[in-house]
Amino acid sequence: MNGQNGNGDNHSNQMNPNNDAYWQARGWRARPDDWKDRVAREGRSAPHASVRK
Repeated sequence: MNGQNGNGDNHSNQMNPNNDAYWQARGWRARPDDWKDRVAREGRSAPHASVRK
């Protein structure tokens, strides 16, 4: 195993609002209960947005 896969998984998790790593990367302890509402207000698709504008 080459280590790149782990970095890619972490990056994917940090870009996925359904994942705790997304919120932790933004200063939260964990994903808030109202995460779907917060994502909707920010205009980000959740949780499977693979294409960013």
